[in-house]
Amino acid sequence: GRSPPNQLLRSTTFDNISSSHGAAQQTIEPRAFISFDYDHNLAAKNLFVGQLRKHSPTPFSAQDWSSKEPLPQKEWEALIHEKIGRCHLMFVLVSPSCHRANGVEKEIAMALEQDVPFIGVYVDAADETTPLPKGLPRERVCVWRWALMSQAIERMLSEGKNAKRSR
Repeated sequence: GRSPPNQLLRSTTFDNISSSHGAAQQTIEPRAFISFDYDHNLAAKNLFVGQLRKHSPTPFSAQDWSSKEPLPQKEWEALIHEKIGRCHLMFVLVSPSCHRANGVEKEIAMALEQDVPFIGVYVDAADETTPLPKGLPRERVCVWRWALMSQAIERMLSEGKNAKRSR
């Protein structure tokens, strides 16, 4: 089926996420893809993106690298598939409605297909009782605390296609 046009804007990627804590940490600037329910979680996505900026108190910084225009479904799928494939990791913003967002499930499937590690992050009053989108295991979802997410990012940089690259 076709996603509604407004769901086609739901995805965001970031270039050059760089860690600013831990002197012994290797200098890696991974790309991250952000998957979220555009119809219900744009404000949470914008807040998440804002906290990834260089001058925020978080341990990571990033540039917004999102697709800004609605595209026909086939073009959207090809573009998002390519963007996810170029990323080192993916965040899935888990909200009370995201399990119903077709695009989120498609993006998780694309990440799995391309061996891109991902985690879910609870947003908008979601918690461990919130239904998850297909393909996102509960043990890969954390609360929105940058210390926890920093650990998850470090773990993801040694998983999936990242593990293959570091050998």
